[in-house]
Amino acid sequence: MPPEPAPAAARRAVSPLDHRIEAATGHDIDTLWAYRDRGVLDEPHARLVDQHRELAKTQTSVTFYLKLLNRLSSGEFPVDTAWFERVDRTVDQMEEATDARDAAACKVLAALEPIEAAAAAPACGEGTLTTDDQAALLAIAGGAKLYEHLLTGRLSVTVASGTRIPYAEVRKLEDAGLVVRELGHPLHAGQPVALTDAGRAALFAAHRPPTTTQVRKPPARPGAWPSAAPAQRR
Repeated sequence: MPPEPAPAAARRAVSPLDHRIEAATGHDIDTLWAYRDRGVLDEPHARLVDQHRELAKTQTSVTFYLKLLNRLSSGEFPVDTAWFERVDRTVDQMEEATDARDAAACKVLAALEPIEAAAAAPACGEGTLTTDDQAALLAIAGGAKLYEHLLTGRLSVTVASGTRIPYAEVRKLEDAGLVVRELGHPLHAGQPVALTDAGRAALFAAHRPPTTTQVRKPPARPGAWPSAAPAQRR
């Protein structure tokens, strides 16, 4: 028999926790991954996405070995000593992959539960971002610099895409604690402007659809993973 191929490169896999993540954050998984790559997420949400990515990798491995077992039991290969050895080896690999998946799921839950609690709590005293504020924060998330013209002294903010944001808008966001400048850089060379944790949280909240109900956890089904106690295997 030919050797088993290695698992394909990990892609996002649907996990039983996806619907809870989406309910707590108000965004689908693909959007959360995109926001993470753009630096939009605050620290708790970024940690959640990082743990979910790890869970997706482990779930991909479990799915790979499950399909391999299905192929081995399909009658495609002769049932001989080599077949039994290959089945045993695949079962061992799937057990290791399942253990890794369950451990990753526990880490996702640890990162998710504080976000669920915050989503269920009534919001109070939150400022409202205007459309211009949201657009400016989203542009700054991709990288921005504040420049001072050597001759005119005029200040301008240029973002990574090459477009400019009015300095008055950036100053308003800075006064609100949503963006910060690296003052150690001279203005004529460009002072980097970045979102603060408060800015990321405000931008993320602004893109979240309004909800009127608390996040509900679906009832656990017998045998559903991840469970509190490790499953007994061979």
